[in-house]
Amino acid sequence: MPTNHEPEQAPEPRTQRPVGPDALKALSHPLRIQILDLLGHHSALTASGLAELLGESSGATSYHLRQLERHGFVQEVPGRGTARERWWERAPGGFTIELPDDEAAADDGNQGAVVATLAVNREFEAMRQRKIMDFLDNARTLDRAWLDSGATLATINMWLTKEQLAEVQAEWQRFSDTVLDRFAGQQDTPGARPVQVHFNAFPLINGKENPS
Repeated sequence: MPTNHEPEQAPEPRTQRPVGPDALKALSHPLRIQILDLLGHHSALTASGLAELLGESSGATSYHLRQLERHGFVQEVPGRGTARERWWERAPGGFTIELPDDEAAADDGNQGAVVATLAVNREFEAMRQRKIMDFLDNARTLDRAWLDSGATLATINMWLTKEQLAEVQAEWQRFSDTVLDRFAGQQDTPGARPVQVHFNAFPLINGKENPS
């Protein structure tokens, strides 16, 4: 089962590329994941702009940007910037990270890939949770119209078979392809602001499967 990671302003066409072992290793640094996250909803930033947002030096953000570029996660914005001030954006499309198979990794002697996969996925999820808490703590500072327009945090608990869970996921993919894709590339649209849409569907680890 892969986890999907897309920029919040997903360009057209929306594609998903699998992350290989070398790229995964390069990504398994919290600061690089934070850089990807910021580029996802700021569209484009310089190394110094990222440094200011992250509380880091521009030398550090420049180094991590070069590593992310090397593995295809970011790219220089065409036709923008100078030799001294380069602008960066996320590479078009998203990427998927396969959840690790502990037994297969152990057989291949590649336990490091398991650790890296877990670290990357946990950091992405931690950032999503931080955004939710930031929204809860500061929603009152927003224009009320944004809250009345459909801002929602919802949890639905269900009992499903494996086949039904696959059906739910397929329906989400159809919704993403037919509805969300229509709103891609709107970072310059008047009145628009960054919005996150979350969808999680997974079996609860502390649950128990009914006998067939």
